[in-house]
Amino acid sequence: MSDFSRLAINSATTKKWTLAQVVEGCVNAGIPSIGPWRDRVEEAGLDKAARLIKDAGLRVSSLCRGGFLTAADAEGQAAALADNRAAILEAVALDTRELFLVVGGLAPGEKDVVAARQRVADRLADLVPFAAENGVRLVLEPLHPMYAADRALISTLGQALDLAAPFDAATVGVAVDTFHVWWDPELKAQIERAGRENRIASYQVCDFNMPIAADPLLSRGYMGDGVVDFATIGTWVRDAGYTGDIEVEIFNQEIWDTDGNTVLSTVKERYAELVLPYA
Repeated sequence: MSDFSRLAINSATTKKWTLAQVVEGCVNAGIPSIGPWRDRVEEAGLDKAARLIKDAGLRVSSLCRGGFLTAADAEGQAAALADNRAAILEAVALDTRELFLVVGGLAPGEKDVVAARQRVADRLADLVPFAAENGVRLVLEPLHPMYAADRALISTLGQALDLAAPFDAATVGVAVDTFHVWWDPELKAQIERAGRENRIASYQVCDFNMPIAADPLLSRGYMGDGVVDFATIGTWVRDAGYTGDIEVEIFNQEIWDTDGNTVLSTVKERYAELVLPYA
């Protein structure tokens, strides 16, 4: 029997399911933890969502997502801070410490990457006291460089760790998402650094499929379908001391069109074969 005690399902993996369906599916599949997206929580209602998950006996591995901190104007910056503070309180209500941040890309019409990254650092500094007050860790997620312009100007684990460095590791951590960082020649060293600094807040797994989909967001796949070396990356993460949940997050239209219970069954099979032996 495989040990699925650390397996978590991000609700994006079964995109067509409501939160209630994700919860039911995880219970039936024996998956103990879920990572809901805020849209699913909003649809259910925050209080109802929290009760639903708790009554089912599931953990919340993380909440996706806050971030988008690169607005250049005062109104946009204020709106971003308000949304992220709301997300922090949602994380508290859902009983998770981990709030993912996708930091944002260039502002409309902007080409100054340096200035935009500085605004990320400035807004993060604005948010940290509120996060610390509420016992929530802001989880910086580096995204693959193809998303730099519109989604995340942080593309490497090293960049994320540099951004986190001024703050307590209990309040700002980083995510290791295999889809986004598998290619990085500095990955081993940066995972080791993240372990030394106690900043690994999440390990997310899915594959990087080729050829890249027409919509690059949908190029994720089941573990084993693409080019990611889960044995090597998983060993690095394990050796860095990470013992938390391992969350499967897949954006893929074919998978979304598949029956959710079949998806969860396939995830468990691939997890047991390709991820668990190195966790």
